[in-house]
Amino acid sequence: MHRYRFGIEEEYFLVNRQSAAPRSELPKPYMAAAQKRLGERLTTEILQSQIEVATPPLTSSADALAELARYRSVLTEVGRDHGVGIIAAGTHPLAQPQQQRMTRKRRYSKVISDLGMVGLGNPISGLHVHVEVPEPDLRVEIMHRLVPFLPLLLALSTSSPFWCGYPTGLLGYRNAANDALPRTGFPEMFRNLSEYETYVKTLVDAGIVPNATYVWWALRPSLQHPTLELRITDCCTAIADSVAIAALFRALVRHAIHHPELNATYSAVHRALVEENRWRAQRYGTDGTYIDLVSFEPVSFRSWLDSVIAMVAPHVDHLGIEDDIQHLMSIPKRGTSAHLQLEYFRGLRKFGRSPREAIGDVTKWLRTSTETGDFTARNNEPKKVREPFATLRAPGLRRQAPSACRCTAS
Repeated sequence: MHRYRFGIEEEYFLVNRQSAAPRSELPKPYMAAAQKRLGERLTTEILQSQIEVATPPLTSSADALAELARYRSVLTEVGRDHGVGIIAAGTHPLAQPQQQRMTRKRRYSKVISDLGMVGLGNPISGLHVHVEVPEPDLRVEIMHRLVPFLPLLLALSTSSPFWCGYPTGLLGYRNAANDALPRTGFPEMFRNLSEYETYVKTLVDAGIVPNATYVWWALRPSLQHPTLELRITDCCTAIADSVAIAALFRALVRHAIHHPELNATYSAVHRALVEENRWRAQRYGTDGTYIDLVSFEPVSFRSWLDSVIAMVAPHVDHLGIEDDIQHLMSIPKRGTSAHLQLEYFRGLRKFGRSPREAIGDVTKWLRTSTETGDFTARNNEPKKVREPFATLRAPGLRRQAPSACRCTAS
């Protein structure tokens, strides 16, 4: 029986442990010590300021929570010995593109040679989710039928409201920055696997890309693994957010396979409307209104989320994701990482902190929250700023990573 196995990848920024400022160079002793404990679960990224962790194929959300918590715990413990911290967010609030340095690998050298500053000056971190779809033809077919749900998944993940030390006015600026890269955004409207393979083969034969991994769509089929990969989502600060979004994506994949009529008439008009929904997701997130692709009427995010959860309800028990769905429903009430970053920033500004000081405090809070695995108390802020945030951490509001695996930030 197909179990819809899945894997989660999280990209982290490496930072100075005290200031949380981004590190432009990857500390080799730190990376060596961390890889000794995490092995192939930890890899470098194209920029030295980032690393990535990846789970093995999993079948339960509980295992995913435990794995991601373990990775963050190890990176935190090793980081204490090397003055290194990690931040899980779509953008580092203070990272400067011109200060980024490439990781010295042959693959990365070719990418930067091709992309120039677009590749080197793009410090962004994503949450990537692979869900097993054994049939290659089916991966391309359901890829298009799932595109309409991508803005909803993005809105739930937003964690990138700052860029180069400034508030952008967007909750998910990472997607705006990512659009500078080629072969990104929504997948092209190929009707079947043959058309997709022709596209990839043409790029390879022309010497433009070495293989399909250089196609960086927001949702893409894998030719190396039997999976469909979600890539549109920001890296989540809270582990439970990552796992819950992965769970909903699993449920959507299962629903699309069991219901071939779902979005079977997906057209150029639908694609254009979904593109508008994507903009609204990165701009307004869970606060926005969206276009319903059936009625063509505006709908609130909460109504949209409720309708999607109702649609996948038959798959929730089969996949064992009841807690994840409950957690997803709490995210719009609590706010995403982007909401909480901005709330903290505005509160500090109101009480006299300069923009630079306020963003610095937000960045330090992101480090402690990342390493803890959940949003921590903000101890450096005035009491009147801190009190509203404390209500967001009421018992039972949000799933926690297993206590045995949670990290203790310092």
